[in-house]
Amino acid sequence: MANAITFTRILLSIGLLFCPALSAEFFILYLAAGFTDMIDGTVARRTGTDSEFGSKLDTAADFVFVTTSLIKLLPVIKVPIFIYVWVGIIALIKLINIVSGYMISGKIIAVHSIMNKLTGACMFAAPFTFVVFEPKYSAVILCIIATVAAIHEGYLIITDLLYQA
Repeated sequence: MANAITFTRILLSIGLLFCPALSAEFFILYLAAGFTDMIDGTVARRTGTDSEFGSKLDTAADFVFVTTSLIKLLPVIKVPIFIYVWVGIIALIKLINIVSGYMISGKIIAVHSIMNKLTGACMFAAPFTFVVFEPKYSAVILCIIATVAAIHEGYLIITDLLYQA
């Protein structure tokens, strides 16, 4: 059941690609995808169906959701070029985390830390802030949080794997 909810997030995320950014249809799918992200883990734990596969599926669904959201939102929001560079650096840090975790352990490590969850919540809220703040201000705050989370994730991966060795 939980994996079906997570897979639904992937389908809803793909659906975002077919809606005009920041339209009512976009926000309906966006909210539905966000809701599935909030409940899939709880459902898995309460039904005793949490698994390594489910954790990896959740990570993949989060990646699809973030990617499709960015594909739709970045062209319609106006942010300085340094934000794009910063997002690229964050993505590079995340990629290094994945690769280093895999090189050390032989498996892809999914870190569900409080900082990563905070980043996800802030990313989810960002489109709603665009009506109140200029997107560049929301983007800077989000990039700060995401940078700290990515660095923290790398620290957790390395220290956990070194501790296990």
